[in-house]
Amino acid sequence: YMAALKGLRNAGAAVQKAIQSVNLAEKANARIRTLSGGQRQRVGIAQALLGDPEFLIFDEPTVAVDPQSRNAILNGIQRLRAEGATVVYTSHYMEEVEQICDRVMIMDHGRALAQGTPDELKRSIRTGERIVIELEDPSGPRARPGSRASDGDALPTRELERLCALPHVLDVSLAGNLLTVSCEASEHNLTDVLASLRAGNARLGRITCAPPTLNDVFLEITGRELRD
Repeated sequence: YMAALKGLRNAGAAVQKAIQSVNLAEKANARIRTLSGGQRQRVGIAQALLGDPEFLIFDEPTVAVDPQSRNAILNGIQRLRAEGATVVYTSHYMEEVEQICDRVMIMDHGRALAQGTPDELKRSIRTGERIVIELEDPSGPRARPGSRASDGDALPTRELERLCALPHVLDVSLAGNLLTVSCEASEHNLTDVLASLRAGNARLGRITCAPPTLNDVFLEITGRELRD
């Protein structure tokens, strides 16, 4: 039906190609009402792919789908891009945007706030890296994110305050046994943070250090308050 609407002459071959591109060949003769939500999403993408369009718009195609369908959808979009199609992709899932998009525009309340490549956007914010440290043998109540520390935390108040006072440190938060330190870009952030903790005899477990993500960019640009 969709092939006919698009005026495709060799509809049978086009339909088979579109079905195979979204990994639904085994459901080719199934009725739509018998398909899962993720499979229906993939049928919609197959309809869009009929006729090999050069320009496609995807509006949050992975909402409410299972992980397998989500993976199939993203792989299909990446394949389209690799084959030369222009894809406009809208999503609130920043990890998807980072995975498939060459250029990104961040919008809020209908206004374009920032645009550029993912790397350009990451360099545009203050956060340069996030250090996450697993503390051994934690005790006491959790600190509120972004707080300056209070008595009874897993780390003594003076240790958290010393971290907050380090050069390039933007935010320190403690949740259970996980200490998160957000920093501006600097070559010595990890060294300085570890030295401060060891000076206070903190017992350290696993340590990870990661650059900012597009999610960090989105939150820093649009704000962290809850939305309706």
